[in-house]
Amino acid sequence: MKRVGFVLAALLALAGGQAEAQTVSYAQAAGLLAQHCGDDIMKLCRGLNLGNGAIHACLAQNAGHLSPACAANHEGIRQMTEARAAAQKEVYKVCDRDRAQYCPGLVPGDGNIVSCLLEASKVVSGACTASLVNAGYTQQ
Repeated sequence: MKRVGFVLAALLALAGGQAEAQTVSYAQAAGLLAQHCGDDIMKLCRGLNLGNGAIHACLAQNAGHLSPACAANHEGIRQMTEARAAAQKEVYKVCDRDRAQYCPGLVPGDGNIVSCLLEASKVVSGACTASLVNAGYTQQ
Protein backbone atom coordinates (compact mmCIF):
# COMPACT_ATOMS: atom_id res chain seq x y z
CA MET A 1 0.00 0.00 0.00
CA LYS A 2 3.02 2.32 0.34
CA ARG A 3 3.29 2.43 -3.45
CA VAL A 4 -0.33 3.58 -3.78
CA GLY A 5 0.68 6.87 -2.17
CA PHE A 6 3.74 7.08 -4.43
CA VAL A 7 1.69 6.59 -7.59
CA LEU A 8 -1.03 8.98 -6.41
CA ALA A 9 1.58 11.66 -5.67
CA ALA A 10 3.06 11.12 -9.11
CA LEU A 11 -0.35 11.48 -10.73
CA LEU A 12 -0.95 14.71 -8.83
CA ALA A 13 2.35 16.01 -10.15
CA LEU A 14 1.32 15.07 -13.68
CA ALA A 15 -2.12 16.60 -13.31
CA GLY A 16 -0.64 19.79 -11.89
CA GLY A 17 1.53 20.23 -14.96
CA GLN A 18 4.66 20.70 -12.90
CA ALA A 19 7.93 20.97 -14.80
CA GLU A 20 9.26 17.90 -13.03
CA ALA A 21 6.52 15.32 -13.48
CA GLN A 22 7.27 11.89 -12.07
CA THR A 23 8.52 9.55 -14.77
CA VAL A 24 9.65 5.94 -14.73
CA SER A 25 11.64 3.79 -17.12
CA TYR A 26 10.07 0.77 -18.77
CA ALA A 27 12.06 -1.45 -16.41
CA GLN A 28 10.76 0.43 -13.37
CA ALA A 29 7.22 0.32 -14.77
CA ALA A 30 7.50 -3.44 -15.27
CA GLY A 31 8.60 -3.80 -11.65
CA LEU A 32 5.71 -1.69 -10.40
CA LEU A 33 3.24 -3.58 -12.60
CA ALA A 34 4.60 -6.89 -11.33
CA GLN A 35 4.26 -5.68 -7.75
CA HIS A 36 0.74 -4.27 -8.05
CA CYS A 37 -0.74 -6.29 -10.92
CA GLY A 38 1.34 -9.46 -11.25
CA ASP A 39 -1.39 -11.81 -10.09
CA ASP A 40 -4.01 -10.00 -12.19
CA ILE A 41 -1.80 -10.17 -15.29
CA MET A 42 -1.18 -13.89 -14.77
CA LYS A 43 -4.89 -14.54 -14.29
CA LEU A 44 -6.43 -12.17 -16.86
CA CYS A 45 -3.73 -11.54 -19.47
CA ARG A 46 -1.85 -14.83 -19.66
CA GLY A 47 -0.07 -15.37 -22.95
CA LEU A 48 -0.15 -11.77 -24.16
CA ASN A 49 2.92 -10.16 -25.65
CA LEU A 50 4.19 -7.53 -23.20
CA GLY A 51 4.73 -4.88 -25.89
CA ASN A 52 2.54 -2.46 -27.80
CA GLY A 53 0.23 -1.66 -24.90
CA ALA A 54 -1.31 -5.14 -24.76
CA ILE A 55 -0.98 -5.43 -20.99
CA HIS A 56 -2.53 -2.02 -20.42
CA ALA A 57 -5.37 -2.86 -22.82
CA CYS A 58 -5.98 -6.16 -21.06
CA LEU A 59 -6.04 -4.53 -17.63
CA ALA A 60 -8.33 -1.75 -18.86
CA GLN A 61 -10.65 -4.29 -20.50
CA ASN A 62 -10.81 -6.27 -17.24
CA ALA A 63 -11.09 -3.24 -14.94
CA GLY A 64 -14.00 -4.74 -13.02
CA HIS A 65 -12.01 -7.85 -12.12
CA LEU A 66 -8.76 -6.22 -10.93
CA SER A 67 -7.40 -6.41 -7.41
CA PRO A 68 -7.61 -3.13 -5.47
CA ALA A 69 -3.84 -2.51 -5.73
CA CYS A 70 -3.80 -3.07 -9.48
CA ALA A 71 -6.95 -1.02 -10.05
CA ALA A 72 -5.43 1.87 -8.09
CA ASN A 73 -2.06 1.84 -9.83
CA HIS A 74 -1.95 0.46 -13.38
CA GLU A 75 -3.14 3.63 -15.12
CA GLY A 76 -0.75 5.82 -13.13
CA ILE A 77 2.17 3.58 -14.05
CA ARG A 78 1.24 3.83 -17.74
CA GLN A 79 1.02 7.62 -17.47
CA MET A 80 4.46 7.82 -15.87
CA THR A 81 6.03 5.81 -18.70
CA GLU A 82 4.33 8.04 -21.24
CA ALA A 83 5.62 11.09 -19.36
CA ARG A 84 9.16 9.65 -19.58
CA ALA A 85 8.86 9.13 -23.35
CA ALA A 86 7.51 12.67 -23.79
CA ALA A 87 10.31 14.08 -21.61
CA GLN A 88 12.91 12.32 -23.73
CA LYS A 89 11.51 13.96 -26.87
CA GLU A 90 11.31 17.34 -25.11
CA VAL A 91 14.96 17.40 -23.95
CA TYR A 92 16.19 18.63 -27.31
CA LYS A 93 13.79 21.58 -27.32
CA VAL A 94 14.34 22.56 -23.69
CA CYS A 95 18.11 22.20 -23.89
CA ASP A 96 18.64 23.71 -27.33
CA ARG A 97 20.16 26.96 -26.02
CA ASP A 98 22.45 24.99 -23.69
CA ARG A 99 23.44 22.72 -26.59
CA ALA A 100 24.36 25.70 -28.72
CA GLN A 101 26.40 27.26 -25.91
CA TYR A 102 28.11 24.25 -24.35
CA CYS A 103 28.12 21.72 -27.21
CA PRO A 104 28.93 23.78 -30.29
CA GLY A 105 29.20 21.82 -33.48
CA LEU A 106 26.94 19.00 -32.34
CA VAL A 107 23.72 18.74 -34.31
CA PRO A 108 20.52 16.89 -33.46
CA GLY A 109 20.68 13.32 -34.65
CA ASP A 110 24.36 12.70 -34.09
CA GLY A 111 23.72 10.92 -30.78
CA ASN A 112 26.18 12.92 -28.72
CA ILE A 113 24.04 15.81 -27.49
CA VAL A 114 22.80 14.18 -24.28
CA SER A 115 26.31 13.01 -23.42
CA CYS A 116 27.67 16.51 -23.95
CA LEU A 117 24.90 18.09 -21.87
CA LEU A 118 25.55 15.61 -19.07
CA GLU A 119 29.26 16.45 -19.14
CA ALA A 120 28.32 20.14 -18.88
CA SER A 121 25.70 19.47 -16.19
CA LYS A 122 27.23 21.91 -13.69
CA VAL A 123 26.69 24.85 -16.05
CA VAL A 124 23.56 24.03 -18.07
CA SER A 125 20.34 25.84 -17.22
CA GLY A 126 17.99 24.66 -14.52
CA ALA A 127 15.31 23.94 -17.11
CA CYS A 128 17.71 21.75 -19.08
CA THR A 129 18.82 19.94 -15.93
CA ALA A 130 15.18 19.27 -14.95
CA SER A 131 14.45 18.05 -18.47
CA LEU A 132 17.42 15.64 -18.35
CA VAL A 133 16.17 14.31 -15.00
CA ASN A 134 12.58 13.86 -16.25
CA ALA A 135 13.91 12.07 -19.32
CA GLY A 136 15.79 9.64 -17.08
CA TYR A 137 19.23 10.56 -18.37
CA THR A 138 20.47 11.65 -14.95
CA GLN A 139 19.35 11.94 -11.35
CA GLN A 140 19.21 15.03 -9.20
